[in-house]
Amino acid sequence: MKAYLTFLFRVWRLSFQGSWMFYAWMTLLTVVALVGLHAWARQFVDGLQTTGMTNQVSWGAYIANFTFLVGVAAAAVMLVIPAYIYKKEHMHEVVLFGELLAIAVIVMCLLFVTVDLGRPDRFHHMIPPFGIFNFPGSILSWDVIVLNGYLLLNLHIAGYLLYCRYRHQKPTKRFYIPFVFLSIAWAVSIHTVTAFLYVGLAGRGYWHNPLVPSRFLASAFVAGPALMILTFQIIRRTTNYFIGDQPIFTLRMIMTVAMIINMFLLGCEVFTEFYSPTQHTAAAHYLYFGLHGHSGLVPWIWTAITLNAIGLTLLITPLSRKIGWLNLACLTCFVGIWIEKGMGLIIPGFVPSPLGQIVEYLPTLNETLVCLGIWAFGLLMFSWMLHVAIPIMNGSLRDKPELSAQPN
Repeated sequence: MKAYLTFLFRVWRLSFQGSWMFYAWMTLLTVVALVGLHAWARQFVDGLQTTGMTNQVSWGAYIANFTFLVGVAAAAVMLVIPAYIYKKEHMHEVVLFGELLAIAVIVMCLLFVTVDLGRPDRFHHMIPPFGIFNFPGSILSWDVIVLNGYLLLNLHIAGYLLYCRYRHQKPTKRFYIPFVFLSIAWAVSIHTVTAFLYVGLAGRGYWHNPLVPSRFLASAFVAGPALMILTFQIIRRTTNYFIGDQPIFTLRMIMTVAMIINMFLLGCEVFTEFYSPTQHTAAAHYLYFGLHGHSGLVPWIWTAITLNAIGLTLLITPLSRKIGWLNLACLTCFVGIWIEKGMGLIIPGFVPSPLGQIVEYLPTLNETLVCLGIWAFGLLMFSWMLHVAIPIMNGSLRDKPELSAQPN
């Protein structure tokens, strides 16, 4: 117990030590997060009227970001599978970063759901014995379980492995290996169950499509690895922790295959919607070409498709074997999928409404500030975890300083 308390104290002390760049970065993120908190406080007082959402479009930027981030959280499994199933030793040096990213992203997902609630203080109505959880009948209750379960799994795996590294002890496999394999299935479930939330709404023809869960997973296995590759570049440039090229190019291969599948499924969806159009294609027509003079989402979706096409072109050509071009491919794919899985998926489900009304949606400034605040808090949390984890992983922070390994 004493060793554990000492570990926590040293981690807490390390949290406030760093270069001027570290202080500047964390200060910037803290300021943006506080601005977002102020914007949410205003929303809490004035209600959801401070957002661009209406009775016709009841989900907006909050749920769009939530949907995208659920996929990013699956980044951890793209590191776990090569490391633990295919025994790729070079992936073990970075797999912990995927677990830490999943923790930060799931927290962001829960925050986006919280700010989307008109009265978050009434959340206890879902918690037994104060309320009714509606399990297993409600898909929403399943989503609550898989999100919180995935968060707990990654907290356990990452925390246990870091503590063992700090104590320079070999981890006991039975304490983490079963949870590692469980997290693989759980990572797939969080995105699948979230997709079922939309697919199960039969009154929304745009979502009532069996390809939605498949496209969710395909896009997730692009956006997550893309963010990890960019993160590895930052770690290599700003810390003394060595990350070789092998993990990066393994993720590049995964991204390439997943992006090909994602674009193929997009083509299948577009063909189905437009080759034999019915009354259910109105939402898709509004998204891609506009409807009755309303075209608010048209620039968004074509920007997303263009970015995804550029990213895929770079990935399948020899250009992406160079780190600079690979980083560009990751950036275009990440932004493209963020648009496609956010504004390009959530909003068209509400436009036009089941009664045929066309009410366009545009996020307000207050809504945008809340989103930026949550993104800043997630980056703040991930940056802090990396700041603490890297010294433990490279041996500069150990239980007994005289036995500590030298930094790489």
